[in-house]
Amino acid sequence: MAAALSSSFLTSTPILLSHNLPSINRSTRSRVQAAAPPHHHHRSLTSLALTAADDFINTVIDPPGPHCPSTDPASVLSGNFSPVDELPPTECHVIHGSLPPCLDGAYIRNGPNPQFHPRGPYHLFDGDGMLHALAISRARPPTLCSRYVKTYKYLTEKAAGAPLVPNVFSAFNRLPAAVARAVLTAVRVALGQFNPAKGIGLANTNLAFFGGRLFALGESDLPYAVRLTEDGDVETIGRHDFDGRLGVSMTAHPKIDLQTGETFAFRYGPRSPCLTYFRFDAEGRKQADVPIPSFSRKTPFLHDFAITKKYAMFVETQIVMDPVDWAFRGGSLIRSDPNKVPRVGVIPRYATDGSEMKWFDVAGFNPVHAINAWDEEDGDGIVMLVSNVMCVEDALESLELVQARVEKLRIDLKTGTVNRVPVSTRNLDFGVVNPGYVGRKNRFIYAGVGDPMPKISGVVKLDVGDDEMGRAEEERTVACRMFGPGCFAGEPFFVAKDPENPEAEEDEGYVVTYVHDEINGESRFLVMDAQSPELEIVAAVRLPRRVPYGFHGLFVRESDLRKAR
Repeated sequence: MAAALSSSFLTSTPILLSHNLPSINRSTRSRVQAAAPPHHHHRSLTSLALTAADDFINTVIDPPGPHCPSTDPASVLSGNFSPVDELPPTECHVIHGSLPPCLDGAYIRNGPNPQFHPRGPYHLFDGDGMLHALAISRARPPTLCSRYVKTYKYLTEKAAGAPLVPNVFSAFNRLPAAVARAVLTAVRVALGQFNPAKGIGLANTNLAFFGGRLFALGESDLPYAVRLTEDGDVETIGRHDFDGRLGVSMTAHPKIDLQTGETFAFRYGPRSPCLTYFRFDAEGRKQADVPIPSFSRKTPFLHDFAITKKYAMFVETQIVMDPVDWAFRGGSLIRSDPNKVPRVGVIPRYATDGSEMKWFDVAGFNPVHAINAWDEEDGDGIVMLVSNVMCVEDALESLELVQARVEKLRIDLKTGTVNRVPVSTRNLDFGVVNPGYVGRKNRFIYAGVGDPMPKISGVVKLDVGDDEMGRAEEERTVACRMFGPGCFAGEPFFVAKDPENPEAEEDEGYVVTYVHDEINGESRFLVMDAQSPELEIVAAVRLPRRVPYGFHGLFVRESDLRKAR
């Protein structure tokens, strides 16, 4: 689960309403907004007074502490969750096996890494985005590089030498402190210390490569274009608004159909239209928005979605964020609504009007991540694979309480019948498939074993099969690799051995991830044979320093890195 709702609250407050996103022309087809900070913040009496007010809020009105472990920096930023400094490209050593030729390119993982120690409460989702890129080439040893995504927020706060903008997941859980922080932020904006029109996001959630560009993503802002240099360094180009057509934000989980080259995405928030669906063509040109007026105004948690060859699928969950209700009720800005029945919306993939959306009630359906979806051969059915969150109420308080299981959902579009089949009852998330199978029927899922979330103690390979009612879980688990005592990883990622070969088997490739040993403090990059019953380790790279636990990432081939502009 990544920081999905930060834009929804901030853009609903009067001080942060600007949609005018100034950009710099980089080409005739696109605009990239440079992430330049305002002038250096001098230690004026005004700045000192604002800092003192911030300290008063964080030490008197809303001090962090063990009374709320999910926002206590001492708890959240412990062990391998603690931040690291930037690392220039540094040579690594292969300590086991050899790296397969198909891994020429770079594996890049995104995640939160606060540049300043929090003054007050802090939630894991609130850290500045840092990319950890392992560049791999047959011509030279692999190199690891860790760089911040140079967002406007990051650069502005770096110039100021301190945090300026309150964090959504930790700053608005107690009403008096939330009001005080909102007033303080309004004063900073009025004084020119921070301009929300230039970006409020952290770009700490995911990455995507489409339209010849590599993007760091977070739901609270536009994508940030980044690139890898020839020596393996990571550079931030700037916010990318797709020639002014994108708006204020985009999901961190776009879906890329490698067969057509198209990319599908959405944005959402508490103001009408609360959900907007859109796509990019194979050249990366954004197409027209499709507002969805039937989407709930009580903003549900909408972190992910799915596509098929014919449709796009969205889920309204019981997890909601209602700023108006929160203003009167107080407590957490994000909560579970026990009276709400979740529902799945299905809209034609190339819809031009939001009225084409059809909704289907699905009680107890609260997925965090959509793994894949496809159309059934008879043309009447649609199947969706998800990691469905259990114990929704508890999950809002602490990530350690998150329990998710992989499920298969089938909707008969003709009769409206909905069937759910549990694929696994284990605590699994970060499920992925062969990227070439996005939007079409797949057989295998590679998912992380939560121990607890978001730490991953192993990877399982699941066979979702063809049988409608499902097999025993032990039969569906066709491969498993546990990392051993004290060893934890992040999201697995599948890399096809030969993605250009139409005759290749779906699981012909490798599962890769970063793994950290909490006993000896060492981090490694592991390459596992996806077709082996034990997910056999075929290569291991010792990294020059630890890589903190994070969120999502991807592998980008060298040929694509060369094309990136």
